[in-house]
Amino acid sequence: MKKWLLALLTALAVFALAACGGSDDKKDEKAGKDGGKDDKEIVIGASNVPHAVILEEAKPLLEKKGYDLKIETFQDYVLPNKSLEEGDLDANYFQHIPYLEGQKKENGYDFVNAGGVHIEPIGVYSKKYKSLNDLPKGAKILMSSSVADHGRILTMLEKEGLIKLKEGVKKEESTLDDIEENKKDLKFEYNYEPALLPQAYNNGEGDAVLINSNYAIDNGLNPLKDSIAIEDKESPYVNVVAVRKEDENSEKIKALIEVLHSKEIQDFILKEWNGAIVPVNK
Repeated sequence: MKKWLLALLTALAVFALAACGGSDDKKDEKAGKDGGKDDKEIVIGASNVPHAVILEEAKPLLEKKGYDLKIETFQDYVLPNKSLEEGDLDANYFQHIPYLEGQKKENGYDFVNAGGVHIEPIGVYSKKYKSLNDLPKGAKILMSSSVADHGRILTMLEKEGLIKLKEGVKKEESTLDDIEENKKDLKFEYNYEPALLPQAYNNGEGDAVLINSNYAIDNGLNPLKDSIAIEDKESPYVNVVAVRKEDENSEKIKALIEVLHSKEIQDFILKEWNGAIVPVNK
């Protein structure tokens, strides 16, 4: 009886181990399949315009290389980096280099610039005045709450002769406190979410509104025709694809950048926005 019971228990143990082994094998097989699929899938976060539009154009080119591009759109400048950090995205494409560097410093993100794609010149819009020279003394200027854009805006206004920044200040990092001369005594209001600035313009708020081209275009504005002044096309504020540092040299990220730098995409950007968005291939 004891021998029979021992044999039965042994048989049950062997069966249980075999079952577990089979289950693990299935898990490993599934993981292998999923891993293969993930290697051919690129999930990227992007602003609606022009980023997502450009990525949609890149989709078929990536398909030819064997990659499936999944685009997730965002309406703000915070969540795309959080999602990248948390691993929900393989890359994001919405921010320029100074903003990326500021976010890395502020949040400790271990991100790298995988490649620049385009420049979006900031434009000055006004429903009341046709040029910057027409702005009256004490004019109210509405601008982004994003500190990363302040140096960019102030550099532009300095080039236009409206203000002068302190000697020796790093222009791309300048703030309103760095204004040394303000000939027209301009009043700056900088508590606006970037995405809400077109609405402020349409509502007739302020005397002039500074709007990033992506938000301007997304709201039916033409930066070249509708602005009363626009940032120089030689702007260093290139919009880039950001990735986690460990993914910088992955094959799918290399394929993504190669396509975005291709002649097909560069020509598309020029044709689609007629110079309001400037392509970059480095």
